[in-house]
This record gives sequence, C-alpha cells and structure tokens, in this order.
Amino acid sequence: MKFVDLFAGLGGFHQALERLGHTCVFASELNSGLADLYEKNFGIRPHGDIREAIGDVPPHDILCAGFPCQPFSKAGEQLGFDCPQWGDLFNYVLEILDKHKPSYLLIENVPNLLRHDSGKTWQKIKVRLEELGYEVDKKKLSPFMFGVPQVRERAIIVGSRTGLRHFSWPEPTHQLDQVSIKSVLDENPKDARPLGPRFIQYLETWQSLIDALPSDEQLPSFPIWAMEFGATYPYLDRTPHAVGLARLGELTGALGHSLKGLKNETVKAALPSYARDQVLNFPDWKKNFIRQNRDFYVRHKAIIDPWLPRIMDFAPSFQKLEWNWKGGPRDLWQSVIQFRASGIRAKRPTAAPSLVALTTSQVPVIPWERRYMTMRECARLQSMGQLKHLPENQAAAHKALGNAVNVDVIAAVAKALLPGPSLQSSQEPPLGGKVQDEKTARELVSAA
Repeated sequence: MKFVDLFAGLGGFHQALERLGHTCVFASELNSGLADLYEKNFGIRPHGDIREAIGDVPPHDILCAGFPCQPFSKAGEQLGFDCPQWGDLFNYVLEILDKHKPSYLLIENVPNLLRHDSGKTWQKIKVRLEELGYEVDKKKLSPFMFGVPQVRERAIIVGSRTGLRHFSWPEPTHQLDQVSIKSVLDENPKDARPLGPRFIQYLETWQSLIDALPSDEQLPSFPIWAMEFGATYPYLDRTPHAVGLARLGELTGALGHSLKGLKNETVKAALPSYARDQVLNFPDWKKNFIRQNRDFYVRHKAIIDPWLPRIMDFAPSFQKLEWNWKGGPRDLWQSVIQFRASGIRAKRPTAAPSLVALTTSQVPVIPWERRYMTMRECARLQSMGQLKHLPENQAAAHKALGNAVNVDVIAAVAKALLPGPSLQSSQEPPLGGKVQDEKTARELVSAA
C-alpha cells in the first residue's frame, strides 16, 4: 500500500510501514536539516511546509502524521488549535484526508492531546475525522510495552474508512520490569560525552547523604528538597507573600539561612524559588512536599546538619533529589540519572526516562560508566538503531529523537490496522539491532 509521511522528522512512520512492506510516496518536513537526512536515509526528498506543499500530495492509501505537539504539551502554553504557529496544521491534515480519502490514518502525539481542554480537543478531532468518513479510536502506548527500554507514553490515533471491526490494539509484550536499558547500551563507547567533574560531585554528595541515613528506613518517595532543611518560613495557612516579606525577620529561608535584618528583595531571594510566588496560598501538593521535607529534616537533623554545607553552593536544581527506585539498592551509581530543572532524578535501570526534545541537558546519564547516553543509544530507544544517518550535531540529534515517533510502537499498531505482508524476519528487528543471536532476533520480531 502507498503511504504519505507528514511532519516526517527522522522518519519513524516511514521505517515502521516500510518494515511491513508498504511504500512511501510523499513526505513533508519543514526542518531542512532533517529533510536532508530523510533523503539520505530513504531516497525521498521531503517537501517543506505542508501549508505550501498540500497541492503536491499524491493519491495514497495510508496517511501518517505526527503533527507538532507543542500546542498540546503540558510543557508548553497548551494553546491547542489557537496556537498561532502550529495550531492550524491539523486542518491541513483534514484537507488532505478530504481530498484523497485514504483508507487508513495513523496519528501520533503527546498524551495530553487526549486530555487537553478537559477532553474537548480530542472530541473535536474525533468529530471532524468522523465527518470525513473515518471510524477512529485512540490509545496511549509506551515503548517499554513492546520491549523497548524507554518510558514514553504517547497518544496513538487510528482510523479506517471501512470501520475498525477488524482492528484490536496490540497487546503489550512486556511489563516495565521485563526490559533493561542495558539492551540498548554499548560498553564504554568512545564517542560518549563524559560526565563532568561538577556533575560527579553532585552525585557523590547526594550519595554520601544516602549512605548516612538509617538503612532500615526507606528513602523518601517524595522529592527531597534540601532547601527545606532548616527552613521555617510560613507555607501552610499563608505564603511569605501573603504574610509580607518585612514580617519574616525572625524566620529562616532556604537551607536554614536567617532572614533577620534583610531588605525585602534580599528576603525574597533567600527563599526557595518555588516559595516566591505572589499568591495567598500554595497548592496542596506543594504544601505536602514542604511538610514532608521539614519532617524528614527533623527526624535526621543530626545526619543532615554536618552534610548541608556541602550542598550550599549547588544550583537550586541540584539541591533536589527524586529517588524513583523503591526497593532498589541505595546506590545512585547503579541507577539511571536525569539532571532536570525539577531536580536530579534517579530511576531504576529497567528503562530510560522519556527523551526530551528541548535540551541536551536531560539526556539520560549512565552513572556506572560516568557518561551520558550516546546519540546512537538514544536512537535505539526510538527503535531507530539501524538508521544510517543521524544529525551530526548532538543537540540537533537529541531534539530530533525527542520529537520522533517510536518505530516499534507504530509497527505494532500498523500491523494490527493494515492489511498486507507481515513483518519478515530478514528485516530489521525491534530495538534497532542489539540482537545477540538468531533466536533472540526471531523472538523480538514476533514480539513486534
């Protein structure tokens, strides 16, 4: 069958459908660098802005689209279809569907698309697709469900002009504890970006606190905010803003620093950044985190007070630790680390956290090798490990991979949706090719 690949990026849809025996007849990609790579990898030159190339779209059987997610992402302003830059792009998808009436459609986007505007956005999408003659369904899926060690939930929308009676969503082949990030890693790759001395210091400092805490007490499931250690500013009934900065002189701010004798602006700067909001009350979740951290400090004051000076000069983001490995060994060097604005996040090494398109600073860290994941390893997290050409620039590569659709997820859905040849064992297996032997390859292929 013939398919078009709209907003193509690194060609995740292309790889998935080509694996199933289908043929791409048109692609569009606004980013010229990604368009160059697409041409190198697939031999097709994508058209640019779909708004200008809509008349060039040929007849096809399957429409694939991963239209920009920024208008619907929780990380953005969530302007939806009102977004001045990207909000109208879905209308062009509808125009193409109306003109060519392909038998099937496959759409991928952020999971918040289904929740955006209290579900009204999804209802608008559903109604408009149904008006064009499609029966549609949606589901949230993550790569780890299909054996790929990444937690990255995405909304998948399928549609058919002949109904979906034949279609069932693919059953997951794996649970989260059945995947391992090590399946996509190379051993001490030469091109890996090493973890800098300062970041090693962050982990060593936090590990020293973990080592000093009682071994019979579980590490906190709430984010550890060191700024609350010794802090006494008001937070329960009223915020510092509501009380008035001038009236906080007898209290303490972040890391227990005294607020006595400080001018208002200096008082404000001495508070944790999350406590400076000009509101009368904090939300309940923030109150809970502050309370839990202050209680934690009181219980372990004798351990924390000698340790606290070691973290005083850390940037605020690194004065926070999220331990997401309940029951795991109390060892940061055995976890997968992500340095985030919300803190240092330590996760069990079963799966990588979701690749983020906006920054290279959040590339997953492999602490036991004191390095970041490489571009090729991150490509395997998107089931693109065998893709010949990736962006040469590391920032561009991670942005592109963060925006990409996962090949194995799309292949599993498309195999259930579309008629046609099945996946052949001679074609690329899932995980992008870290296959140890033929038996493993056959198992991975059948899992797709």
